[in-house]
Amino acid sequence: MKYRAISMPLAAIVWVQPSMAQAPDTRPAVAAIQTFSDALLESMKAGASMTFSQRAARLGPVVERSFDLPLTTRLAVGPPWSTFSAADQTALVDAIRRMTIAEYARNFSSWNGETITVDTKPNVRAGDALVRTTLSRKGKDPVVIAYRMRQSGGRWKIVDVLFNGSVSQLATRRSDYAAIVKRGGAKALIAHLDAAADKAAR
Repeated sequence: MKYRAISMPLAAIVWVQPSMAQAPDTRPAVAAIQTFSDALLESMKAGASMTFSQRAARLGPVVERSFDLPLTTRLAVGPPWSTFSAADQTALVDAIRRMTIAEYARNFSSWNGETITVDTKPNVRAGDALVRTTLSRKGKDPVVIAYRMRQSGGRWKIVDVLFNGSVSQLATRRSDYAAIVKRGGAKALIAHLDAAADKAAR
């Protein structure tokens, strides 16, 4: 497995205190993360028997089902999103999709006995669920990957990924993308995302 933890500054995630309303049923959220984790393990175990393109093709539908890509793209871009044309917004979601699939296809490409354990009791705050998983590796420290999930269209979908319990992928992307958008707008960010996807494929 060529797992690479993305270098990110620590970012705190603010959870709104839960209301008195009945807590949502999070069993489907746990099941969704179990399915996603199983797909990652299958990709790892396939190893060299699959090319990068084959691995990306297999993981692509799983990523699209598991992530709320339109929402995560909008949140990662932040306030400038509303100033972009509809065509640029669509292109950005597509670019995030390609990059996300490419990075998972790169990082989960070999297996050395790794396992992924999904915590069946997520934390719930303001309707969102935080589902924790633990990636165990031989001779190395385990990696905790938590998925912040939200219901969309009647399904639980990932809206953020937290590494080691506190490093928010969404917050880091928003910080990184702000400078790119400031320099060159939506087109510059699309080019940046496409370049990241191409780099992952090499």
